[in-house]
Amino acid sequence: MSEKISLAAGVAERRSPVSQKAQKFTESVIREMTRLAIEHNAVNLAQGFPDFAAPEEVKEAAVAAIRADINQYEITWGAREFRRAVAERFHRDTGLEIDPEREMTVCCGATETMIASLLAIIDPGDEVVVFEPFYENYGPDAIICGATTRHVRLHPPDWTIDAQELAAAFTDRTRAIILNTPNNPTGKVFTLAELELIAEQCRRAGAYAITDEIYQFLVYDGFRHVSLVTLPGMRERTITINAMSKTYSVTGWRVGYAIAPPEVTNAVRKMHDFLTVGAAAPLQQAGATALRLPESYYQQLCVNYQTRRDRMLVGLEQAGFRCFRPHGAYYIMTDISAFGFHNDVEFARYLVREIGVGVVPGSSFYRDPASGAQQVRFAYCKKDATLDEALRRLEKLKR
Repeated sequence: MSEKISLAAGVAERRSPVSQKAQKFTESVIREMTRLAIEHNAVNLAQGFPDFAAPEEVKEAAVAAIRADINQYEITWGAREFRRAVAERFHRDTGLEIDPEREMTVCCGATETMIASLLAIIDPGDEVVVFEPFYENYGPDAIICGATTRHVRLHPPDWTIDAQELAAAFTDRTRAIILNTPNNPTGKVFTLAELELIAEQCRRAGAYAITDEIYQFLVYDGFRHVSLVTLPGMRERTITINAMSKTYSVTGWRVGYAIAPPEVTNAVRKMHDFLTVGAAAPLQQAGATALRLPESYYQQLCVNYQTRRDRMLVGLEQAGFRCFRPHGAYYIMTDISAFGFHNDVEFARYLVREIGVGVVPGSSFYRDPASGAQQVRFAYCKKDATLDEALRRLEKLKR
């Protein structure tokens, strides 16, 4: 008996205290850079949260909902009025009629919406196609689901895709492709021609497309956002993800949603239920108000962000960065080779500690860190005063 106990103790001692999944990815580099920016009193252009106020009427709607005692659980998959508002907005943007009772799930932000959607359709051993550079959550999400990622490179300076590389990424094990347009971190807006290539591969492989469209209203230079779900044959194989965070400057409210065919929606709802139960009830009430803002709000939002982008492009180039001009979202990827640093991590730490500006190392957006070793990403979703101070500090790089 003592020998068996000793053997069991030895096995327990050898086992890692954490799961194999948890060992396969690191903590968020973006959130790490935010902590460093706070520690060094740096201007935080790393994490993509606006530092200006949400629309007044949206804030007032949230306050009114709390005062009306809307404080308990909502329907797990979302407050009815919020889902109706999402359906109205989606119809206005895409022309598609969706059933808010059968084709929608409200989650705790786009982040939870993505993992709930992947868990709903992915089995261990499946493959997920991801464009690279990618938003850092997609890889860990796939690992949590037991899937393998296959990558398709976006080629600078315009972040184009190669049709043959895209086709080669799809195999008989491909279950889904994740598409983020407008794209984080590059600001790329996928063209209709590129979306048609993606749709063709999905139809051929019988794969789902999971589209992260959280920056859909931030598109510049005459580019146009097109939802993949509107292309022929894609309605039945697309999960469209969006959230309030970026459009209404409420990244801390954590209200997102997935639009999908009924069978898939049922599976997403089950995953969501056991992940978080439901999104904040009073903030969903405010979300209905936000989604019904007049078109002038979205037009002015885009104008304001394009002005910020243009200011940052000029300032960054004057400071010595080579910028990849974004046509959407609110990020600028830059080439840092002119500064002579060994890699992006070394340079990002120098910026935050010595210059007082926080950025994200480019390597965090690539499978092979070497691919982003001479790139960093700036977020320009900030007040004019914040951007001006950041650019003033970056002038020290020229000395």
